Amino acid sequence: MMIKNLMTGNTFLQWRKRMILKGGRKLDLDWLLDIAAGVSWTKLQKIILNPELYFSLEISTEELESLWELHLEDQIPLQYLISKCPWRDFELEVSSHALIPRQETELLIELAMKKVENLNAGRWADLGTGSAPIAISLAKALPNWEGHAVDISKDALKLAERNLNSHVPNANVKIAIGDWWKPLREWWGSFDLVLSNPPYIPSELIEDLEPVVKNHEPRIALDGGSDGMHASKQIILGALKGLAEGGWLILEHHYDQSEKLTSFMKNIGMEDVSFEKDLNGYKRYALCRRKKNDQ
Repeated sequence: MMIKNLMTGNTFLQWRKRMILKGGRKLDLDWLLDIAAGVSWTKLQKIILNPELYFSLEISTEELESLWELHLEDQIPLQYLISKCPWRDFELEVSSHALIPRQETELLIELAMKKVENLNAGRWADLGTGSAPIAISLAKALPNWEGHAVDISKDALKLAERNLNSHVPNANVKIAIGDWWKPLREWWGSFDLVLSNPPYIPSELIEDLEPVVKNHEPRIALDGGSDGMHASKQIILGALKGLAEGGWLILEHHYDQSEKLTSFMKNIGMEDVSFEKDLNGYKRYALCRRKKNDQ
């Protein structure tokens, strides 16, 4: 049987060098080679050490070159070009209808698991689910819980539903369209855990973002209003009624919003208010708990 896209390491490395000389970041090109063509970092090192050996690509160099040129010319995110994005221990289908999930958001899951490690069952919500990375992670980590994934975009929810069906087909997760807490009114007062990565970039800073972000990712998932905290404050206020007594809310936010959001949480009566830092040492997550016996 003929093996497609077979070539020597030398031929591949010369081609890779030509692609790097076209522009862009070598890191991004190697990411494309890994996710689209099956050339992982480990495999690339073996090719470099043994350039005379033959190996195969999952797609042709012609297809890869076309994708790379589209990325360079139109600043289209590579994730959108190949409709894939690795996140935690799974691979998501992604599209321009939803924000590309970032590595920083993975820490939301770790923080959440610490807060509910003593609960065998409960109810969680992912507000602004997008392509559903948070919802899938919660469904996998909390199999006995009931979950709710909410988004205001019909197209994003279709994407979320496909990803949920692909990764956790038997999970007890309900999908709802609407603005933050509103679609969940029926369950207000019963959520033990709510996570959200809402839009938090101040409106005036959107134009300062890289073209690959501002020109292609959905603005509704980026723009947090004049102070960047419009959605975050709505979610925090909604938690007064939406959370169960003692239930946790964990929000991702802009690197300079921690003090304002944690103060807001304290001022409206939340307890156990704290923050956590991201991998770069920035305060990136705000946490709080609804008081027990709160009416």
